[in-house]
Amino acid sequence: MFLPSGAEHALADRIDAELAAACEPGQVTDNGAVEVPASSDHAPGEKTVTLCGAYELDLRFIHPLLAQLPPVVILQAPFDRGDPLRDAVELLGMELDRPGPGTDHFIAALLDMLFILILRACHDERVLPDQTRSWVAAIQDTGIRSALDAFHDAPGHPWTVTELARRSAMSRTAFARRFHELIGKPPMTYVTWWRMNLANALLTDTDQSMHAIAQRVGYSSEYAFAHAFRRERGIAPGAARRTSARDRLPDSARRSRVGVTA
Repeated sequence: MFLPSGAEHALADRIDAELAAACEPGQVTDNGAVEVPASSDHAPGEKTVTLCGAYELDLRFIHPLLAQLPPVVILQAPFDRGDPLRDAVELLGMELDRPGPGTDHFIAALLDMLFILILRACHDERVLPDQTRSWVAAIQDTGIRSALDAFHDAPGHPWTVTELARRSAMSRTAFARRFHELIGKPPMTYVTWWRMNLANALLTDTDQSMHAIAQRVGYSSEYAFAHAFRRERGIAPGAARRTSARDRLPDSARRSRVGVTA
């Protein structure tokens, strides 16, 4: 089960089952487990183990691909071995059960891989309601993908719609129309949105100066960068950095959280 927007949910073996106390993936013991009291109708000796992982995401600035997914995605795990998604889940479970040197970094890497495999499965099973107008369609469109790749590789370049259209081998008008249809935003609106998300990540996860960050995301002055950042995210860059410093999770838990419920 994949919850792109963190929807509240419950797991049960039948619809009228008594629910046990809720738990969060971050509330785990040293071995990564959370013991949940069994319900009164749970047979003695029976045990259900669930593997849970979570990312810390700011849902106000969610990626278009995640925004287009339904709130709850159910993916059926194949029974045969050799399926990458099943193998990744099993490997994650084994690492949690028998941790070793570097486990924290290993689990973070496994979660990244698992996340990509889940998105691939969503694509293969056509979970998106209309894949003719979606992020998936955008990256499958040769022209739009070429423009996106060029921009993502060099977000600090002074991009214009004309230059992005040239990268896509399309006319300016055709490119702007196609981009808006697939991405859901005009090209330069997307450029600004992506740059500010990148800037926010640099503000919260690095010690780079405001000047360096401004140049990294395509602004020649700190003033122009600060104005754009405030307009896009509703807060000044310095305030965003200070807020993040107060709320930051420990390094081992900042990127992702994972736990086992038994």
